[in-house]
Amino acid sequence: MNQWVNQLKERCGFNKTTVAVANKNARIIWSMLRNETGYQVV
Repeated sequence: MNQWVNQLKERCGFNKTTVAVANKNARIIWSMLRNETGYQVV
């Protein structure tokens, strides 16, 4: 995920990257809660 964040920051700037990372984290957490699973690094 670190590489994705760095590439996004170069393209979109810091503020949009911050929102995109928060959105991605929220979607991951929502999926974990909905499916009652733990975090699994892929």
